[in-house]
Amino acid sequence: MNRLLCATLTAAVLLLGSPAQAEVRKDRIELAEGHPTEYVVVKGDTLWDISGRFLKSPWLWPDVWYVNPQIDNPHLIYPGDIIYLTWVDGQPRLSLKRGIRKLSPQARVTPLDQAIPAIPLKDIAGFLNDNIVMEQDLLERAPYVIGGKNERIIAGSGDRVYARGEPVEDVSLQGIYRPAKAYNDPFTNELLGYELYRVADGRITARDSGSQVLTMDLLDTNEEVRVRDRVVPNDESRIESVFYPSAGPQLDNAVIMDVLGGVAKIGQFDAVTLNVGAREGLEVGNVFAVFNKGETVKDPVTEEMITLPSEKAGTLMVFKVFDKVSYGLVMRATNVISVGDSLQSP
Repeated sequence: MNRLLCATLTAAVLLLGSPAQAEVRKDRIELAEGHPTEYVVVKGDTLWDISGRFLKSPWLWPDVWYVNPQIDNPHLIYPGDIIYLTWVDGQPRLSLKRGIRKLSPQARVTPLDQAIPAIPLKDIAGFLNDNIVMEQDLLERAPYVIGGKNERIIAGSGDRVYARGEPVEDVSLQGIYRPAKAYNDPFTNELLGYELYRVADGRITARDSGSQVLTMDLLDTNEEVRVRDRVVPNDESRIESVFYPSAGPQLDNAVIMDVLGGVAKIGQFDAVTLNVGAREGLEVGNVFAVFNKGETVKDPVTEEMITLPSEKAGTLMVFKVFDKVSYGLVMRATNVISVGDSLQSP
């Protein structure tokens, strides 16, 4: 009897591993309740959505994704493809099977369908290149618009404007940005930088070295260019349609500092500003859990003011990183999220 019991326990340990290993597995690859065994990708899907059908923590999909060497670029997933769940050595694995798709009748044969993105890019497209955060010293050194042709104080696409100063980068194509707001750390009051939004693109056609006046022709405008707008090289960073999310670092006093787009309350797929950036080790794809600030209530017995515990309100992923500030997208909101809510490693 004892031998049988020992054999049974040994088999269980070999199957599940040590209790510590089992706990780690449960934490890292826990499957969603009612998960499917396979899913056919449709137009409008994102990798996050699909992963959420299989995993309780969708951002862990790189940990269970199986790269099939027989498929050309398996990281690109198209409508009609099939994602299916298998088990290998007791671990769940997501694999890809190409669906049947029509091909375009062109000499260069390519799928008509576009690969699905990792997250809904349409919700942050306006913030990818139109918004930047610049440090104070760099902003102060950037050239500024002093006027337009024929003494115009505002100008639009196709007009000519003049700016004064030495370009931050020696390139002819420049963006014209308007300072929107200053970001100060809510804990230390450190000036983290100035947010600017792009009002136009322009090309430097002439320079006067004596007066430092730049002649610029406007190529494309979102708004009229005005006096004092800044000339800054366009931010060439682009968010990848497919990338690998990862747990964000554990940081002290990391919070949501602002919400982009002028909304009052923060919900799913809203873009937010964080008071941490590359200086704190943040990278594009970092995932954080968002916790609401605990309310302050009065103890009815002792009359002390007590702060209630924080509660998890959602999950966000960083999509653009500056030196001291970053932008994140709320991927899931289980409660109303507000400015000042804290971030923790998930």
